[in-house]
Amino acid sequence: MDRQRVEELMERVERSEKEVLLKPQGELKCGVDLGTAYIVIVVLDKDDNPIACEKQAANVLRDGVVVDYTGALKIVKSLKEKLEQRLGVELYKCAIAMPSGTEGSVKTHQYVAEGAGFEVTNVLDEPSCANAIYKIDDGVIVDIGGGTTGLAILNGGKVVQTEDEPTGGTHLSLVLAGNYGISFEEAEKIKQDYKRHNEILPVVRPVAQKMASIVKKYIDPSNTDTIYLCGGTSCLTGIEGIIEKETGIHTVKPKNPFLVTPTGIAMNCLL
Repeated sequence: MDRQRVEELMERVERSEKEVLLKPQGELKCGVDLGTAYIVIVVLDKDDNPIACEKQAANVLRDGVVVDYTGALKIVKSLKEKLEQRLGVELYKCAIAMPSGTEGSVKTHQYVAEGAGFEVTNVLDEPSCANAIYKIDDGVIVDIGGGTTGLAILNGGKVVQTEDEPTGGTHLSLVLAGNYGISFEEAEKIKQDYKRHNEILPVVRPVAQKMASIVKKYIDPSNTDTIYLCGGTSCLTGIEGIIEKETGIHTVKPKNPFLVTPTGIAMNCLL
């Protein structure tokens, strides 16, 4: 992985939440990421340059499956409208992605995007989308979201196996809520406060070890030299060290792993 290229790209995507980076010209590529904790839309130009991004906290999915269709539709519509107002153009085409093992819910995800006014031109699995950013030939991409830990094993630049199991950021928040005797919402805020990560890491370590055990179950350490993390839960400071210790495999992540997958989804939008 070209670490500098990835860091620069993700910095631009993050900046595009607050400013339009390029004047929209021609057809635009959108990635709609329906996550357990957040819904994100990333907009790129035809050459995959970041233009704008919007996100909103959400509680309309469980383990990658839409459980509140109306709520999901409302949020995607709102984000699309915000982006169109910022850009001064209408957005037409998008790609969507699913956690591995939730392919039966593809139609629901598609209906949400289409109900918001998008034409869905591509459907992918989430860890594979991340490799549009990382561009690795051999290794394992692990996408730790709000509800699930998913992975894609790559060989020769091609995905040869995908897996996904429940355990994600929601589980970290539940543990924090129980430990501190606070609400789930308060636990979410603590989890997202980087200044408190050193404090909470020992508390949530068993959950992080569970995530590592999911990864370890599916990979061959003798045939894997690096694990590449992405997904919002990968933002937890020190989680890469826990996964590396439990699996025995070198583990890396960019500074902002949260926007990797939605950006990769947008890159796979077919115009």
